[in-house]
Amino acid sequence: MSTFDFAGSTLLEVPGDATLAEATRMKRGLNLIRLHDDLWRVTRTDGDMLGYVEGFDDPRGRRFRSKRLNALKRQFLVLGEFWSFDDAIDCLRFG
Repeated sequence: MSTFDFAGSTLLEVPGDATLAEATRMKRGLNLIRLHDDLWRVTRTDGDMLGYVEGFDDPRGRRFRSKRLNALKRQFLVLGEFWSFDDAIDCLRFG
């Protein structure tokens, strides 16, 4: 599993209430680093890289995609698409 030295970065913006997002981060023991408007890197507090959550618009509403990088194939492996940001994170956490 990849580890990043800067994984202790503070939580940046996530969808929803910032106070709720901070409480969620502390409860789960994860760091969410916002890379741009629709992409977050998800790491454990010890720096282990879990993957990425990507937000996108669907004709039926806002969706979130969990994915991991397969370094050998140099491509992303999509783990699932979810209606909830929290569900996408849980997919990486428990998957």
